[in-house]
Amino acid sequence: MCTTSSERILRRTPLALALTLALLPQAHAQDRLSLPAQIILGGGDDQDLQLPLARHTVSGQQLNGPNLGANLSESLQRVPGLVALNRQNYAQDLQISSRGFGARAQFGVRGVRLVQDGIPLTMPDGQGQPALFDLDGLQRIEVLRGPLTTLYGNASGGIIQGYTGEAPFYPTLDNRTVIGSDGLWRSRLRYGGQHGDLNISANVSRLETDGYRDHSDTRRDIANLRLGWDIDDDSSLTLLINSLDQPDTQDPLGLTAEQVRADRRQAPPQAYTFDTRKSVRHNQVGLNYQRRLANDDQLTAMVYGGERDMQQFLAFPGSGATAGGGVVELDRRFGGGELGWQRETRMFELPVTFAAGLAYNYQGEERKGFVNANGSKGGLQRDEFNRVDSQEAYLISTWQLAPRWELVAGMRYNRVEFDSDDDYLDDGQDDSGRMSVHRTNPALGLNWQWSSEMSLYAAFGQGFETPTFQELAYRPDGAGMNQALKPSLSRNAEVGLKWRRENTRLDLALFHSRVKDEIVTGTNQLGTGRSTYTNAGRSTRRGMELSIEQQFAAGLSGYLAYTWLQAEYDRFVDGDGANHAGNDLPGIPRHSFFAELAWQPQDSGFATAIEAQGMSQRYATDDNQHKASGYTVFNWRAGYQYPVGNLSLEPFARLDNITDREYIGSLIVNGSGGRYYEPAPERSWLVGLGLQYQWR
Repeated sequence: MCTTSSERILRRTPLALALTLALLPQAHAQDRLSLPAQIILGGGDDQDLQLPLARHTVSGQQLNGPNLGANLSESLQRVPGLVALNRQNYAQDLQISSRGFGARAQFGVRGVRLVQDGIPLTMPDGQGQPALFDLDGLQRIEVLRGPLTTLYGNASGGIIQGYTGEAPFYPTLDNRTVIGSDGLWRSRLRYGGQHGDLNISANVSRLETDGYRDHSDTRRDIANLRLGWDIDDDSSLTLLINSLDQPDTQDPLGLTAEQVRADRRQAPPQAYTFDTRKSVRHNQVGLNYQRRLANDDQLTAMVYGGERDMQQFLAFPGSGATAGGGVVELDRRFGGGELGWQRETRMFELPVTFAAGLAYNYQGEERKGFVNANGSKGGLQRDEFNRVDSQEAYLISTWQLAPRWELVAGMRYNRVEFDSDDDYLDDGQDDSGRMSVHRTNPALGLNWQWSSEMSLYAAFGQGFETPTFQELAYRPDGAGMNQALKPSLSRNAEVGLKWRRENTRLDLALFHSRVKDEIVTGTNQLGTGRSTYTNAGRSTRRGMELSIEQQFAAGLSGYLAYTWLQAEYDRFVDGDGANHAGNDLPGIPRHSFFAELAWQPQDSGFATAIEAQGMSQRYATDDNQHKASGYTVFNWRAGYQYPVGNLSLEPFARLDNITDREYIGSLIVNGSGGRYYEPAPERSWLVGLGLQYQWR
């Protein structure tokens, strides 16, 4: 009997998916420790000096400043410890790494958990898509790094979480339109308002661009809806709906060093021969509920689910007996939830807060591979169903040991199961397989508030990362589950200092991580050049993060974020027998920084700033024989807000790479055929106009 992909997915989806509940994100700013799905050990109060972890907030003003407003990299580049790069390739999304974790990713984000309003944007296998963040509706983004973040699941680099803002009291409609270099155009329409107990926020947007490089045309449509309902004084309910449609996005691929020198804007011949491109459609819904009980216990619950359909044309035919095809189609369904509980009490005569919960997440996808017949879909080469189940339980506590001393201790149990069912047997072999990972991650942090302005902290923890199903999907000898690929384990330590004065903010963190079985790009698949993945023996990361923010007189302010990171292989012999011990991990700069000098005269409505950003050289390969040179570029932005009754006008402009510097923006680590390099644009510009009308 023949069944469709959707029927097969539903048939194999456990009933528990529809019944499981999860954690609600709507915690209050005054809560020092809330449940992990959205608020991690605090949140909302950026002046809190009692958190033993590195934490930075990107405000709504910084998110919605004079910029395109479409890419997370625009704002995250100001966070120390993070490398957030626009690859100039919307077919592959952004490249984001934290303390070096995730630098290997050739698609999506690895090693860093992505969350918005309590809904995970990272799948159970650990792969996340930053394009799913609702940047038009976010009030702020919080970036957390350090050992304590390993308490929250399958990632070692930290957490990026977005918070949708409350709708304005009066109904408000606004439009923001931007045009720029290379045929860039983006427009969004947003509505927000409070109608009794109902809070409504909604937006739609479209992005179109010819792209900086050849063969990189893009169209992206996004729609988001948030409905918040204050049921009574003790409970609330939030509904979130997100949708993304990105059809036939051209993929310009990477370039060799010779191709960059000849024409940095070109796409290689393979891009045209095989018409490399990707189409994505993603829809997701989440429902959050929170209730505070009579004894001040807090219960939270959330369920979410969605679908993601993807078709990708790769740069090879994939027609060999075990090649798996050069056209990949995924039909994915996912969902899950958490149920959480929190209590403030006393033990051993000490104030203590407990948080505990259970979580379940599911991902099931039909994966098919077809021959890429010079840009057209050919015969079937692969047909399988992949499934990931993640079950988790956690207990976290904070102890007020003394008026200035606070201890955070917790652990999280994770069980992640991978199952692949091969339905394509024409190649004469059954590539079905399964893998199960069981880990308990403990973490401990101690904070000493030296004074009302300064605190010192130390933290230790253990984390892990599973390979994604995309990384498991291919072996060096062909298609089929790569069961030799193991999860990586990390042990992390950090000490830090936080200082707050009226006009000054300073954060300093020193960290050290030892990683066993680091997941790295391995041998390119023979005959296709497709990347496969393997485990390095051991690696070490040590580094420093520093950020300083200073408010001067007359509306002048300055900001500096600097990261020093040394990431090396301690032991790694690759599949070809080459020994890489002592080499730097590719894709990770030793030095990176962002600096800004801004001027915003009081009550003038005008604001402008000069930015500087850059990094040192990065290696493109494990043998450190290929690299991208370091660079520093300068940008300028300016905007003006002009109210006219109920209408507000906001013209703005931005000029990037003022000095017209040629440099490599991002790297494809160990890319096939020496195509490691993704050039960044020379001087580019954009101008925009925001219009907002409020009914009063």
